[in-house]
Amino acid sequence: MASFRRLLLGRRTYDVFAGYWPTVGNGPIANGLNAATKYVATHRTDRLGWGPVRTLGADIVEGVRRIKSSDGPDVIVWGSTTIMSTLLEHGLVDEVVLLVYPIVLGRGKRLFENSNQPHDFTLVSTKIVSETVLMNTYRHVESPRT
Repeated sequence: MASFRRLLLGRRTYDVFAGYWPTVGNGPIANGLNAATKYVATHRTDRLGWGPVRTLGADIVEGVRRIKSSDGPDVIVWGSTTIMSTLLEHGLVDEVVLLVYPIVLGRGKRLFENSNQPHDFTLVSTKIVSETVLMNTYRHVESPRT
């Protein structure tokens, strides 16, 4: 859980997490999330009481570039698929970790909305988390477009 030191969250995800994680008590996941610095993409800076917390500012892309250029641990986006699409479009995603649950729903929310251009990633690891869950890690690959 040490990897939870810097989180990038959309406002909805932040609000959901803030309503739950501070109340669950002592535990490795709760302790990691509660101690992490939360960077929130929001225009509403009210009720950001689950800290430490900072906003990305008016320009999400510039805010993320500023964070990535600073020293510190990796920045993790958890949930927040709208933010992921924006980060992909601007070349700000280095790695994607997907937890794969084998459930067929027929339809649902797309993982990467609004992505008009392809993004190349290569599988670097797969870990069996449980009998039904895989954790796949993909790293961004620079490739020339024709």
